[in-house]
Amino acid sequence: MPKLVFDIETIGEDWEQMDAPTQKALTYWLKKEAYSEEAYESALANVKDGLGFSPYTGEIVVIGVLDIEANKGVVYYQAPGVKAEDFTENNITFKAMTEKEMLESFWQGIVEYNEFISFNGRGFDVPFLMIRSAALKVKPSKDLMSNRYLTSQKFNALHIDLMDQLSFYGAVQRRPKLHLVCRALGIKSPKEDGVDGDEVKTLFKNKEYLKIAKYNVGDLMATKEVYQAWNDFINVK
Repeated sequence: MPKLVFDIETIGEDWEQMDAPTQKALTYWLKKEAYSEEAYESALANVKDGLGFSPYTGEIVVIGVLDIEANKGVVYYQAPGVKAEDFTENNITFKAMTEKEMLESFWQGIVEYNEFISFNGRGFDVPFLMIRSAALKVKPSKDLMSNRYLTSQKFNALHIDLMDQLSFYGAVQRRPKLHLVCRALGIKSPKEDGVDGDEVKTLFKNKEYLKIAKYNVGDLMATKEVYQAWNDFINVK
């Protein structure tokens, strides 16, 4: 069964460009819960910083996919205002395109696959892909959000979310970050190359588009190795 790892990078909207009703919808609860002005300002800053974590206030700037058996992948990335040619490096092809084109390419490209691997894909990547696809009038080709448990998922779109598997569907109280999983399993973490997911918005603003795309490759490779460790030593068949 062909296996595909996927991962996305996102950024949030500019808070100052949002209309007043939207700002109110995002912050109406802050005054009620904040015990001081300082607490309110801190919570407000967290809301502004977290806009990229929701498909309702953010957009996708990178979609990466990696075929495990072939060890080849493609990273689609936004590069507005920059003329960027496609190129291949270490079996990864980089393609600059719009968000809508990225989504169209992703859904078209995954048709031939039946098994999908992510890290927190059910909690983040797939909902983001689905909502942004709807916003841009792009039709998904697979249901990657079917039943959570592997034994009850659809045969043509088995989605193995490694965060679910490594937290044992919530039995582990704290759901681990990818970096911590890599550290525990002796796998190179994407953060070892000096880029953190929290920096994506700043990198995008500074037009360092390719740096974001290459950071995504690190996520893909780490997720592939985590999957192999899970499948070899934890997945009891």
